[in-house]
Amino acid sequence: MASDPKGWSPFRELDRFKRDFDELFDRFLGGRVRPADQAAVIPAVESCADEGKFVVRIDLPGIDPKDVEITATGDQLTIRGRRTRNEEEKGRNFTHREVSYGSFERTLKLPEGVKPEELKASYRNGVLELTAPISGDSKTRKVPIEVEAKS
Repeated sequence: MASDPKGWSPFRELDRFKRDFDELFDRFLGGRVRPADQAAVIPAVESCADEGKFVVRIDLPGIDPKDVEITATGDQLTIRGRRTRNEEEKGRNFTHREVSYGSFERTLKLPEGVKPEELKASYRNGVLELTAPISGDSKTRKVPIEVEAKS
């Protein structure tokens, strides 16, 4: 038996076991099993400033817009929603499933100059888009430093 220069580690053994188990599922089911910590509904979000307006896009495929609530308070934008299962799916015996069901909540900080009361929302092709103008008076300005004379 050759000696391992790193020594035996239970953590390395657990990692090897996990890799072997994942490979077994890959061969048996033809795909990876999602880790338990990724099972929650966490919609992808992107935001940007584009031509004088603030734009947020949230991927919500399979989620009815009636099941989504948008609130804006101060500089915080919160999107809450729920993906529900269809009744006909409850009795099925799935062999592979990666779609998550349940509630989600995402909170974003609105950039300076975006007025929450001017947010507009639209939903198309499974993407929720929020837009609001960015006011021109929120531009960055350089503040001069006044130096006091020594007494």
